[in-house]
Amino acid sequence: MFKFMSRKGITVTLTAVLMMGSLVACGTKTETKDAAATAAATAKASEAPKKEISGTVTASGSSALLPLVKQAATEFMEKNPKVTINVTAGGSGTGIKNVADGTSDIGNSDIEPGAEYKDKGLVDHQVAIAPFALIVNKDVKVDNLTKQQATDIFTGKITNWKEVGGNDAKIVLVHRPESSGSRALVKQIILDGKEFSKDGITQENSGAVKTAVAGPSGSGSIGYVDTPYIDDTLKALKIDGVAYSEENIKNGTYKLFGVEHMYTKGEAKDATKAFIDYITTKEFQGKQVRDLKFLPADLLKK
Repeated sequence: MFKFMSRKGITVTLTAVLMMGSLVACGTKTETKDAAATAAATAKASEAPKKEISGTVTASGSSALLPLVKQAATEFMEKNPKVTINVTAGGSGTGIKNVADGTSDIGNSDIEPGAEYKDKGLVDHQVAIAPFALIVNKDVKVDNLTKQQATDIFTGKITNWKEVGGNDAKIVLVHRPESSGSRALVKQIILDGKEFSKDGITQENSGAVKTAVAGPSGSGSIGYVDTPYIDDTLKALKIDGVAYSEENIKNGTYKLFGVEHMYTKGEAKDATKAFIDYITTKEFQGKQVRDLKFLPADLLKK
């Protein structure tokens, strides 16, 4: 090609090539310099001390979820001594109401909010799955109820244990208040929306239900709690021949369980966000949640 070009043309062409090479080299050096600066800034940022978390967090609502939230609060405050977390029960309905009106930072609930809360800006944080069970006093000689038998008992159609294969003894119903998420779950899953009988006694929280059913005055009693409250002082019944277990919940044969929620009004911030983040860490979900007889929040998503 060069034989068709003049000497001057060749000179101009070579000069242009050399200039382009210089520009490319300069660009490469600039990019390298920029990358190094970015890396240095990132390293400096990672070396900066983390901001210490402080403040007070209030959480109220579900007594079913209470054991898990209390355990998490204790651990979180040990790791963050400038944070105070106050946890109370009161029932899921109370928790949702409290977070909606600003009384609590977190509303703990076994159920989703009703339609009246749809415009309140509540944000759902799912923190665990809670298996529930129908529980009876150990003097009850029944180990299993069909779903229909359980419905008939809680609606008052069946009133004596002999009608479902037990001793000739009166059935004593132990209820939770209307604001209870546990009550709402049993009504939805076992009773298919039918109303509970008004007979029996009502206890304010899950711990009180356990005491009422298992105690010496609980002869013939039946109630319902989530599994963290179950121990060898009482008996958990099978439903349609199926006992509660992680496997039976996963394979869909055991229906009585609830997704546990911690609601905030708007996105969680500061200490409240840090506390909820702590509960949802892989470490807490993998150990403490199971140790407390709950199941990880993502169990049914796998």
